[in-house]
This record gives sequence, structure tokens and C-alpha cells, in this order.
Amino acid sequence: MPKYLLEVTYTAEGAKGLMKDGGSKRKQVAEQALASAGATMESFHFALGDVDAYVICEAPDNAAMVSSTLAINASGAVRLKTVVLLTAEEMDQAKKRSVDVTYRAPGR
Repeated sequence: MPKYLLEVTYTAEGAKGLMKDGGSKRKQVAEQALASAGATMESFHFALGDVDAYVICEAPDNAAMVSSTLAINASGAVRLKTVVLLTAEEMDQAKKRSVDVTYRAPGR
């Protein structure tokens, strides 16, 4: 199954909810939202800095991932950035594919 990295940034409203509910409750709620779309959470880590939490999960496909992240984003309490993660083997497969070598960089 494809893996994804979610970069979670809480809005002011979301931060208030986090303070009220605590981290374990927020993890549980996120896990349930992902599961309802067929995705599974591998890990959930709160962080310091521009991103408040990182979540690694698996989903059957991009559509399943988007359906859950749309619902979470629609809450207005968080902003999610979704990154598709690739394995080393997937990179090896990509390397073997042919690419149009006539591509010309801009300005050349």
C-alpha cells in the first residue's frame, strides 16, 4: 500500500482543541478519520517548529488518502500537507523507465 507523510499545522482553533483534549485524544481522532477511508496510521509525532505534527500512514490509493485529508482539512482546525512517500525499490523502478531525453531546460 502507498505510504504518505502528513504535515499537520494547527490553526488557533485547533491549538485550543489540542490543549483541551490532549495529544492522545487528537491522535485517536485522526486515526479514526483515516480508518474511515481505509487508511491506517503507522505513527503520529508532535513536533516543535513550523509543523505541529507528523503522521505517517498507508492508504489503498490516492483517492482514499485525499478523502480523509479533505474531511480533516474541512474542519478548519488544521492544515494538512500530504507527501507521497516512495520506497527505494520504487525509485529503482522509476530509474528504469525511459524518459524523453530531448527535454530542454528553460532558457536553453
